Amino acid sequence: METVSAATGDIVTTSRLVWALLVPLLGSFLVSLSGKKPNVRESFSIVSAVILFSMVLSMVSPVLAGKTFYYQLFKILPGVTVTLRADAFSMIFALVASSLWIAAAFYSMGYMRGLHEHAQTRFNTCFAIAIFGAIGVAFSDNLFTMYLFYEIVSVCTYPLVAHHQDEEAYEGAKKYIVYLTTTAKAFLLPSLALIYVMTGSLDFPYNIYTGMFPADANSALVTMLFIFCLFGFAKNGVMPFHHWLPGAMVAPTPVSALLHAVAVVKVGVFCTTRMMLYGFGVDLMGLLNLGIPTAYFVGFTIVMASVIALTKDNLKARLAYSTVSQLSYIILGVCLLTPHGITGGLIHIANHAFSKITLFFCAGAIYVATHKKNISEMGGLARTMPFTFGAFAVATLSMIGAPPVAGFVTKWELLIGTIESGSLGIILILLASTLLNVGYFAPVTYKAFFGKRPPGEVYEGIKEAPLAMVIPLCTASLISVIIGIYPNFFMNLVKAVIG
Repeated sequence: METVSAATGDIVTTSRLVWALLVPLLGSFLVSLSGKKPNVRESFSIVSAVILFSMVLSMVSPVLAGKTFYYQLFKILPGVTVTLRADAFSMIFALVASSLWIAAAFYSMGYMRGLHEHAQTRFNTCFAIAIFGAIGVAFSDNLFTMYLFYEIVSVCTYPLVAHHQDEEAYEGAKKYIVYLTTTAKAFLLPSLALIYVMTGSLDFPYNIYTGMFPADANSALVTMLFIFCLFGFAKNGVMPFHHWLPGAMVAPTPVSALLHAVAVVKVGVFCTTRMMLYGFGVDLMGLLNLGIPTAYFVGFTIVMASVIALTKDNLKARLAYSTVSQLSYIILGVCLLTPHGITGGLIHIANHAFSKITLFFCAGAIYVATHKKNISEMGGLARTMPFTFGAFAVATLSMIGAPPVAGFVTKWELLIGTIESGSLGIILILLASTLLNVGYFAPVTYKAFFGKRPPGEVYEGIKEAPLAMVIPLCTASLISVIIGIYPNFFMNLVKAVIG
């Protein structure tokens, strides 16, 4: 049953949020029970993903019409509750996570079976719980709820990073969990306490301009809290707390896709930008001059991560540093504090997700078909795997920002937003990063389509990966083109955020 708040007329109290949150949790339970029946196990993952996406999609139209869905689960202290909320900002991330879970569920089935991976039940169970955490973050009404689900994502993805259970996997997983939990405890928990003392509440307001802080808040303390939140949500990949991300590449490719496109890093940038826009607010960030200096700071991450990516021969490592760079576009756009800048940043949550998951899906398909990991070994390989490398080429165009793929919309909006802000240095960062994108992506595609085979290499018998892998990667690639040509679906949500 739904009731409309008499005070505002547009806040709808509904248990639909709880049911949407419970779908992946129930799915993980059913997956764990059906471990001895692989077909049943994968069916539970796919059905859960489809149901979740359908439930999230059903909320889009009411949200665009001005509704905000709301449901309080627990009250811990006055101003400290576990409460769910679905607004336009929530829907951007919830749609991305739920839709890509469908693609990842199909892809994982082909990948894990193709390589005869062990512990597939544990893998699928933890994957579903990670989506539960991501949807919880998307639907968080306040900073306390967001922090709880942020930590759930960290803990439940540890077994995925350590999946191979060898020395390299445990080392990567240790770095992963230490970085993320240490930064959260060191920066976020003190921030929660200080914000509560200053404001008496941890609830986010309903627009991006007012923020949580009173007009007479100490500017130095607010600035410190801003910095703490930027570093505390270390899943955002901002340097120097980015090392966990390349280290986590020891995980199977579906996990890399989860980390880089579906849940983990998107949780990081979602939390960061949610706190910037709804915690501090556009007006206060502008008043304290927190926007442009932060844009320059993350601009360093954009450029340096791209430079490092140029040096990597391992394909997944190159993609990992590309992710570190691309995530900061989202934060940079928001920090411009202009309508087009914020639009470019928020739209990149979706644009990057569909393009980057395509790239990791392709890397996994290449490995399953050839057992090759290094770019130097892929000369001429596209002639035997045209669908995989065709999808890879389309996704790289998006990362570079070439039309008509999704990434072009991001770069266009960011460029206009930068011009609006009058920051010439940011324009130079965007241009330099685009050239670096070309530098580390174009050689991969060129080598695969036009390069010579390595000496003594025989490609006889090599063919495309299983259809369960090829169809999702081609579909994700196609969606990147569609939302590049017709960006209004996500753009309307972003416009609703900006107001």
